[in-house]
Amino acid sequence: MSTNSKNTAASDNNAPASNFLRALIESDLASGKYASRTDPNGHPLPAIVTRFPPEPNGYLHIGHAKSICLNFGLARDYGGRCTMRFDDTNPTKEEQEYVDSIIDAVQWLGFNWKDEGANGEQSHLYFASDYFDQMYMMAEYLISAGHAYVDSQSAEDMAKNRGNFSEPGKNSPFRDRAPEESLALFRRMRAGDFKDGEHILRAKIDMASPNMNMRDPAIYRIRHAHHHRTGDKWCIYPMYDFAHPIEDAIEYVTHSFCTLEFQDHRPFYDWLLERLAEGGFFKRPLPQQTEFARLNLTYAITSKRKLLQLVEEKIVDGWDDPRMPTIAGIRRRGFTPESIQLFCERAGVAKADSWIDMSTLEGALRDDLDPKAPRAIAVLKPLKLIIDNFPDNLADDCTAPVHPHHPERGHRTFPITKEVWIEADDFMETPTKGYFRLFPGNKVRLRYGYVVECTHCDKDADGNVTAVHCTYFPDSKSGTEGSANYKVKGTIHWVSVPHALEAEVRLYDRLFTDPNPDAGGKDFKSALNPNAKEVITAYLEPGMRHALADEKFQFERHGYFVADRVDHSATRPVFNRVVTLKDSWGK
Repeated sequence: MSTNSKNTAASDNNAPASNFLRALIESDLASGKYASRTDPNGHPLPAIVTRFPPEPNGYLHIGHAKSICLNFGLARDYGGRCTMRFDDTNPTKEEQEYVDSIIDAVQWLGFNWKDEGANGEQSHLYFASDYFDQMYMMAEYLISAGHAYVDSQSAEDMAKNRGNFSEPGKNSPFRDRAPEESLALFRRMRAGDFKDGEHILRAKIDMASPNMNMRDPAIYRIRHAHHHRTGDKWCIYPMYDFAHPIEDAIEYVTHSFCTLEFQDHRPFYDWLLERLAEGGFFKRPLPQQTEFARLNLTYAITSKRKLLQLVEEKIVDGWDDPRMPTIAGIRRRGFTPESIQLFCERAGVAKADSWIDMSTLEGALRDDLDPKAPRAIAVLKPLKLIIDNFPDNLADDCTAPVHPHHPERGHRTFPITKEVWIEADDFMETPTKGYFRLFPGNKVRLRYGYVVECTHCDKDADGNVTAVHCTYFPDSKSGTEGSANYKVKGTIHWVSVPHALEAEVRLYDRLFTDPNPDAGGKDFKSALNPNAKEVITAYLEPGMRHALADEKFQFERHGYFVADRVDHSATRPVFNRVVTLKDSWGK
């Protein structure tokens, strides 16, 4: 059995919800459609083989996460395997940086492409460029068999003769070239005898087909460009629609799951594999393509072109900016692999496009972090509270649970002193109705500490409050017998002024104010949220000086935060807000 994931398959009591893709797999398993297959060495092949085939021309985003979880998850759950394949057929847009980032993203999500084969551990990491020689041979076969021809029309004439949805296309004047002539031209194309666009290889199918993708689609084009893996060996490259089904068949894929935009491409997928099976390149049963709805997330964009624009115009701080919907971005924001998998499971698999609200993603993170994240106190908008009757040099230890629902995780200790930081919002000189925090004459409890009574405040020349004064009740400390004698309606958090850890805190929010920022041709930049990032100086309980990069916490009353995986250090602590405690967006 493959071990394509660090997470084992769900138990019967916690089985994933069924969907039409699972039903298809279960039907094929029941019928034995892909059973008893072997590779050329006679080794048995899994009855279920899926694949994740990104193009290395950008960073993966949250939409790709659904495909990753779907393909690797289904292979895991049904004892199959999922291959990791880079569709690197377009050398002008592909870079090794993107390859490395994609590998890192998939592994971070908890998946891998290795399994135990007949000869030990076997990796199923592939590149389309691994198969360029085989694809070329198959193209030559199609020409010789009369299924492809070299077209010498200009790009303009080819587009004009293709027709449209209401008019059939027109045959190219070169469509009836003799196979020998097309083959000679194709070989010269490979030899570099022609300029980009001078000739193109097309499949010969039906120019009158109602499906535009079947009107003699291009399958090879001339492109004098350096490839990130093959260098300058090739100056002709296969088109994606030609390469994709061939890659699936070479890798023994059984179920090729694609998003809905590829639905109209499926007839060519099937046509090509049938022709190549007739030529003896592949055995039946052949891979089958099935489409599902892509993930559309509100308050986000997933267009690679638009995401690149955000990066290049420095609207964001790079591909891993925590405001970005890239996997690198949401990882740095503080999302966990488990929360992404939970989100994808909740989003489900459908046959029709729909929108998933951002709150579903944020809710999955809260549900994942709540039982895990240790608690801590942080004051984000500091105002000094002076306890006038507290001994000047006393630092009295207070204790709080590491996690309120897991006493076995122990306690944390931090001191209370004469001066503490409180939230500015926790004081009002003239309180509004229903306000139970600090105001002159009111008592509140300092969480995990003492009950205090507000007496007055200090102000600057402009009338701004600069400090609040109070007195404390020595017999009211939390956890002592005397604490029960004090009934107060308000509890506020605090940190000791001399012991607090000063830290940079980045308050991140949704990148856009419009739930559909680029729908209907809108300028997505006009919907950018000016408050998507706020950088403040905050004060944290002293134990937080031991926080490690990428370690996550719940800052009590505020939300979930993470020590930034790039910028955080012991000498320069930096924390990102991952998500607030409750969904308050638009409320």
